[in-house]
Amino acid sequence: MPAPHQSRIAVFFGRNFYLLMSLLIACVVLAGFSRTVDKKLIHPDIPRPFVLYLHAAFFSAWVAFLIVQSALVQSGRIRSHRMLGWFGVALGTATFVVGVRTAITMTRFNILHYHARYADLSLLISFYDIIAFGIPFALAVIWRKRPEFHRRLMFIATCALTSAAFGRLPIPPHVRHSVFFYSCVDVLILLGLVRDWLVNRRIHPVYLCALPASILCQVAVVHAIYSHSPMWLRIAHSILN
Repeated sequence: MPAPHQSRIAVFFGRNFYLLMSLLIACVVLAGFSRTVDKKLIHPDIPRPFVLYLHAAFFSAWVAFLIVQSALVQSGRIRSHRMLGWFGVALGTATFVVGVRTAITMTRFNILHYHARYADLSLLISFYDIIAFGIPFALAVIWRKRPEFHRRLMFIATCALTSAAFGRLPIPPHVRHSVFFYSCVDVLILLGLVRDWLVNRRIHPVYLCALPASILCQVAVVHAIYSHSPMWLRIAHSILN
């Protein structure tokens, strides 16, 4: 039951925030990847590795899964939510594993077929994105019996996967870089803090830890890319070779 002092806006977001955010994330993913899916997956100039199609399937399934799970909670069907959760554990694990494999395979592919410059540096972005998904996802599974932790961690994990979609939006070329799409990811997570403040008048510790940690890691990634970090280049060459 909502507290008597809560405004209608607070009550609305308290009940519907995660479902609305899952739909917003789906719109971001659709808007971003719809611009490249035909050229890169359906009618590619060079046949793509099969793992890329697996990655697209698992990624899409994860976004759909988040919507379904959020809708089940919003409608009070908690038992169905928990039962479907075990499918989510398998799906999230597969998304992580396939994501790592895809990052390596596609970097090699781009170097071989397109002689892509700085592909070894862009591999760091792919690795960071999948790790930024994997850590909160794993914690959400561990704390699945603590709903206030679980749902926030699942939300943060999914936000981390949107950076690639933000990077494909039709925006000016001079804006389309890692700082932009990481900032967009952080704004999504920041909306979770706003929701907490509106509804509870306090911010949950998950956000207080996750958002600063996310920003610090993003800064480190961006710095490594723009400074052509010798340490990362050695690691990347070792992985790719």
